[in-house]
Amino acid sequence: METANTHQTLLFPTDAIDLYNCIMNARIHSSFTGDEAIIEDKEGTDFSAFGGYITGKNVVLERGKKIIQTWRGEEEGWPESHFSEVVFVLKDIEGGCELDFFHTGIPAHKAAAIENGWTEYYWEPLRIYLNR
Repeated sequence: METANTHQTLLFPTDAIDLYNCIMNARIHSSFTGDEAIIEDKEGTDFSAFGGYITGKNVVLERGKKIIQTWRGEEEGWPESHFSEVVFVLKDIEGGCELDFFHTGIPAHKAAAIENGWTEYYWEPLRIYLNR
């Protein structure tokens, strides 16, 4: 299967610990996405988001610094046994937090939709949540 990768650098009006908590705390995650998230801040644990549309495992968790997860979407044409990888690298900067985000191993025919989905369903709602 041919795969694709994406890299995005984003700035958020919060610090790295708060951004980490938005991603790793099920209540906050569910609040800003508007859908159920089951996740805990513990390496080796399974997680799901968007009511089970996203599933994966927490591989590396460095509080306020880095999150590495296996990741798959319940997408037509996404092989059931295939997991991609997402990496969130958080860094406090003046005025907020810089997030370097990498998503690798995306089935190539899903790459554009997944990349757009991160912006539409994740980054934009997260900005709205943080700016409340």
